[in-house]
Amino acid sequence: MSQSSILLSGFADEAANQKTLDQQFSAFAALGLRYFSIRFVDAGNGVKNVMALEKDELVTVKNKIDEYGLSVSSLGSPIGKVKLCDIDDGTSTPYRPFDQYLLEEVPRACELANELESKLIRGFSFYHPKGSSLDEHFSQAVDQVGMIADVCNQHGLTYGLEVEANLVGQNGELLANMHRQINNDALVLIFDGGNLVTMGYSPDEVYDQYELMKPGLGWLHIKDFLNPESGKVDHVDEEALKHFVPADIGDSGHEKIFNDLVGFLPELETRMKSRGAPGVFLDLEPHVKGGGQFGGFSGPDGFGVALRALCRVCDHAGVGYQLRTFDDIQNDRGF
Repeated sequence: MSQSSILLSGFADEAANQKTLDQQFSAFAALGLRYFSIRFVDAGNGVKNVMALEKDELVTVKNKIDEYGLSVSSLGSPIGKVKLCDIDDGTSTPYRPFDQYLLEEVPRACELANELESKLIRGFSFYHPKGSSLDEHFSQAVDQVGMIADVCNQHGLTYGLEVEANLVGQNGELLANMHRQINNDALVLIFDGGNLVTMGYSPDEVYDQYELMKPGLGWLHIKDFLNPESGKVDHVDEEALKHFVPADIGDSGHEKIFNDLVGFLPELETRMKSRGAPGVFLDLEPHVKGGGQFGGFSGPDGFGVALRALCRVCDHAGVGYQLRTFDDIQNDRGF
């Protein structure tokens, strides 16, 4: 058994039917979670991405975080989930001029992360034009991600690149190469086995991608997928994906990955604590009731199923974790 343990977290909006703060936070508190990634919230003025929160809404969010005894693990930003080039490629993905993006959107994400007392920003590696060569656009993506990491570093933050279909960093090999070229401690990689399975990777191939990501790994997103097809796909229709499942029954091979994580965890924990994070997060993003390009949904019941499945995988592999206990409740009451 490793002396180190992971920190359980999740995208709280997935556990809330209407995405209100009370729905999100009461579900997480009842499940025994102390950390959450913030993405979509209704803080009194309708559902918004965290990036669009007004000052009064942010005050409400912070007050509710304290009320429920929670902490923000990462800012679930959409940074980097835009087109590299202003080209009509038949997709609805937006384009943003990068100079303006770097001066406005990235500092805004950093401001929010610091306000919410999180050291981590989840982000992406940009979309190359659909059907174009990755090689043609890789260096541009490296340059832009590198500049984002620089801004994050200036704010004392770490930028985590999530592996996901259709992006320049759509697999572990590409992200690892990007990480090496940028060579900035403020940039880490986020493994997501379910996202790899949607592209046709087998369990063994998913593990290979995890191995490639380890030198730059920061934390892990936990979702899984049952792939009814065989073979790789060039472009994933993210809005049509229907086969997300809990981590103990999908095609990602989480058990093998977690068996390795037991031994790797002390090194990874040291890496993340050196960046000011409290430890290594396993961030649940289950999508068990559906997922798309910019979010997913599990409901309070689905999120509970997904959390128990993750705990079973951790237990079987010997990965340590903690949920709220009666002693925690007593301490919260001042006893």
